[in-house]
Amino acid sequence: MIEAKNIHKYYSDLHVLKGVDLSIKQGEIISIVGASGAGKTTLLQILGTLDKASDNANYQLKINNNLVNKLNDKALAKFRNENIGFIFQFHQLLPEFTALENVCLPAFIKGTNKESAEKRAKELLDFLGLSERYNHKPNALSGGEQQRVAVARALINNPALIFADEPSGNLDSESAENLHNLFFKLRDEFGQTFVIVTHNSELADMADRKLTMVDGKII
Repeated sequence: MIEAKNIHKYYSDLHVLKGVDLSIKQGEIISIVGASGAGKTTLLQILGTLDKASDNANYQLKINNNLVNKLNDKALAKFRNENIGFIFQFHQLLPEFTALENVCLPAFIKGTNKESAEKRAKELLDFLGLSERYNHKPNALSGGEQQRVAVARALINNPALIFADEPSGNLDSESAENLHNLFFKLRDEFGQTFVIVTHNSELADMADRKLTMVDGKII
C-alpha cells in the first residue's frame, strides 16, 4: 500500500526527517510513536501528500502502486481526494455546516452528485451511531460525536488509506476507547489501511505494528 524510500525534510537548517524508509501493507493498522519533535507529524503529512519531502534524488513515495512524488499539484490533489482520508485531533469540522454537510464535502469536491453523496454520508453516520445527528451543527455535538463525524468525512470517498494524527488526543477516556475500537472495526468492515500518530500507549499497542521515531528516524 505504501512504499517510502529515503524521506528527508529540512526546515531551513533544521533536519527534521533523516532518510526514513517505510513499507506498509494493505489492511495494516500502523501506529507511530515517539517524543514531541521526533518528526511523527511531519512524516504523516508527507506520507499523506499534505506536505512534500525535501529534494532528494533517491526519494520515492509510492501509494497503491502510484508514484505520487512525481505527480503535479493538480493530479496530486485529485489523487489525495480519491484515495486518502484524514482524521485530525481537532476534528476540523466547519461550524456553519451540519454533520451531514460536513461529511459530504469531500464527495462534492470529487464531483459526486448531491443525492449520491448524501445517501453515502447517511450510511456512514448510521454506521457510526449518528443517525439522530444528521442536521446538528458541530457546536451541538459532543467531542466524541464530532470525532465520529470527522471519521465519516474521512470515509466518504471510500479511500484505501486513512491517516490519523492524534485522533483521540482531545477525547475523554471512554470516547477514546470507542474510537480506537472503531478503527479496527472499520478495517475489518472496509479493508482500509490506517497510519496513526499517537501518544496514547493503549492505541499504539493495539496496532498491528508500532513504529518508534527518534530524532527524525524510525528505530
